[in-house]
Amino acid sequence: FTLVIHPLMKTLSNSSWRLMQPSFFLIGIPGLEESQHWIALPLCVLYLLALLGNVTILFTIWTDPSLQQPMYLFLAMLSGIDLVLASSTAPKTLAVLLVHAHEIGYTACLVQMFFIHAFSSMESGVLVAMALDRYVAICHPLHHSTILHPRVIGRIGMVVLVRGMLLLLPFPILLRRLVFCQATVIGHAYCEHMAVVKLACSESTVNRAYGLAVALLVVGLDVLAIGVSYALILRAVLKVPGGEARLKAFSTCGSHICVILVFYVPGIFSFLTHRFGQQVPHHVHVLLATLYLLVPPALNPLVYGVKTQQIRQRVLRVFDIKGLI
Repeated sequence: FTLVIHPLMKTLSNSSWRLMQPSFFLIGIPGLEESQHWIALPLCVLYLLALLGNVTILFTIWTDPSLQQPMYLFLAMLSGIDLVLASSTAPKTLAVLLVHAHEIGYTACLVQMFFIHAFSSMESGVLVAMALDRYVAICHPLHHSTILHPRVIGRIGMVVLVRGMLLLLPFPILLRRLVFCQATVIGHAYCEHMAVVKLACSESTVNRAYGLAVALLVVGLDVLAIGVSYALILRAVLKVPGGEARLKAFSTCGSHICVILVFYVPGIFSFLTHRFGQQVPHHVHVLLATLYLLVPPALNPLVYGVKTQQIRQRVLRVFDIKGLI
């Protein structure tokens, strides 16, 4: 009788736990609880920069017909994604660090996780599209506008959107299979996929394997595509006679290369430390993971605003501050 009742009670307990959909407790920055309000200040500045910069970029491109070109349309996509990415992370993270609003509902946690990972994938896809744009602009300049006309750009944007949605939709679906029968304390400032998976007391091999596969697939293929694009660009530029012409060709890629480095380098480092960096202090990993989601959205508008003359001039004209510079 005991052999029958015990498994049955365990099953009912697990089922009721699923139905209860427990809340999670976000610690914030583990080990730095006493100084979290100071850490929140630069994060708040980054978030405000991201909001102001990306809204400015979107407004500038939207209101200036001369900027309705492939490069700027892709930049508008990047700014829109950055707004969602930063807004999916910063408000709750700042609430945890500043006002100790540590609790987050089960569904809210899954939604936040989906938006963070899905839009990170979309940003990577847009960076690939921007590399393609630079390749066409430099290697096939006479056919740039005919190859990348608005309809093609719209289709590329739709592919990036659908890819991000389809690849990351299984994350919350697979997590709903898991049983959380122990403490639901997340040692993080937001709902990160692996941090939640590690809390499960049921089998989570599928979740871990799928998360790793998606990360390797998205980053691996996208970095490969960007690398191939720039290898072809480099080959074409080296054939151009004259140092000044080469420098001008390279300068058109400068902004994009800076954005690529800002996005991929901390992202890859954060991923590797989370998976394999047992020697890295946990608070360092959490800080890096949080900065990874806020630094690119804050810096991307600054990079393009400084390095792209058309956007810089248009912004100065919109705000009527050209005479002050």
